[in-house]
Amino acid sequence: MIKIVTLFLVAMIVLAMFGRLRFPGQKKLGSMKCPGCGRYRIGSGSCSCGKGLK
Repeated sequence: MIKIVTLFLVAMIVLAMFGRLRFPGQKKLGSMKCPGCGRYRIGSGSCSCGKGLK
C-alpha cells in the first residue's frame, strides 16, 4: 500500500514539474494579446475593442 502511495506522489511531482515548464512559443502567444482587452488578435490589424495596437 505504501508503495502505491509513493508512486502516486512521485507521478504527481513529475506532472507538476512538466506543468511549470515554459513551452517554446509562449512569449509569442503572449505578445499576440490585445493590451487593452486581453483578447487574442488574429493577423496584424488592430483589435475590435479599439484600445489595442493600430
